[in-house]
Amino acid sequence: MDYQKYQADLIADITELIKKKGCQPILFIGSGFSKRYCDTPNWAELLTELGSECPEVKQEYAYYRQSGKSDKEIGSIFAAAYKEWAWNSDKSGFPKEYFTPKCGSDIFIKYVVAQKLKKLQPGKAGTFGSEELDGEILALKEISPHAVITTNYDTLIEAIFKDYKPVIGQQVIRHSYMSIGEIFKIHGCVSDPESIVLTNEDYDKFATDKKYLSAKLFTFFVEHPLIFIGYSANDPNIKSILQEIDRMLPVESGLIDNIYILEWNSELDPNVYPSREKVIDIGNGNSIRIKSVTADSFEWVFKAFKSEAPLEKVNIKLLRSITHRVFSLVRKDAAKNTVEINFEMLEHALNNPGELAKVYGIAAINNPALLNLTHPFLPKQAASQLGSDFGWQRLNQLIEKLSEATGFDMRASDNKFHVYISPTRRYSQEGIDLLKRFKNGDNLPDLSDPSVTGVHS
Repeated sequence: MDYQKYQADLIADITELIKKKGCQPILFIGSGFSKRYCDTPNWAELLTELGSECPEVKQEYAYYRQSGKSDKEIGSIFAAAYKEWAWNSDKSGFPKEYFTPKCGSDIFIKYVVAQKLKKLQPGKAGTFGSEELDGEILALKEISPHAVITTNYDTLIEAIFKDYKPVIGQQVIRHSYMSIGEIFKIHGCVSDPESIVLTNEDYDKFATDKKYLSAKLFTFFVEHPLIFIGYSANDPNIKSILQEIDRMLPVESGLIDNIYILEWNSELDPNVYPSREKVIDIGNGNSIRIKSVTADSFEWVFKAFKSEAPLEKVNIKLLRSITHRVFSLVRKDAAKNTVEINFEMLEHALNNPGELAKVYGIAAINNPALLNLTHPFLPKQAASQLGSDFGWQRLNQLIEKLSEATGFDMRASDNKFHVYISPTRRYSQEGIDLLKRFKNGDNLPDLSDPSVTGVHS
């Protein structure tokens, strides 16, 4: 097998996943992306520049790295130096409001970072330096991603996806819902220097907020195809995301089949078939497998993720407004059929919220949180309710034994005990109690009675 076969197999795999999921990908974009398309510095290069430009920084970046300091610790050292420089200079290089108690002492270095990165943009004609890179960006746009998540500070993504709305820093956590056509800038943005995550203290705060952020983005991670672009497999951001997925949703096969990492290799051998999986160490002796794409040109990869539906003519702002109006729980288990869409009707519905349920063909659900109340347990949590020695594998085995003994397959339908919202399952307290009774050999209710199970033909 050779690289051409590798490409064909990956394209088929991606196409099948898009069809299976029935929704658009999420792009998770790191610093390598901006480095490739706009020649922005990576974190080490940025800190090196910052260290060389401030007279109050006593040693070069390399000195601190050699002394065992992490990049975020060096960020804190440099932030303190920039504060001293700002206050001891003529202050003309910084906005006046930064010299007030309302601003943190690290605002000066963050302002310099913002000014640097604001200058780095695509060419005036919207080009990215070569025909090859321009072709890649054109293919990327045609993906029409559901949303973009990034740890980058710059505004390159906004320049590419012009109709997408940035949601910056803490706004992501406070966001009441997740909509289509948004760019979640979880490490801040140059448009708001104070939001930039740069120092050790910033990362400590981010680690505290991470559990809330992960809960917000969890649906994105499990229900959509997810593509990591511009990260190495060892990047702590990737490991952190995979840790949260493993914690909240056990992966029965060991492979997270909806997550891809895109890796650049300029020296590909056309006679070699690269690995299609990557094993990621997530700590505590645990590892997770995700899908790997190795390429010396990203255009064919982005084209593989392109929507087959005519999304290029959809007004992203309109769809985002509709989502804002609806804000209700929409199940995607129904069959995916190609439909004709009348956007005049959608615009009418946008201005007449009562018509939205008719547009979607569903009854609006007024309380999206209800499902979390009635069926609060994810598989790992449900298993832990059955005993300290229970994992999700034993939970599945117990459910199968219950099915064999009673003829009632709890996981075959949505019912009082279990619901399935692709790709995850949730269990109710009634479901836990039923499994405990079966496990202990106690008498069971009549599971052929729809009033008991909530299953109706």
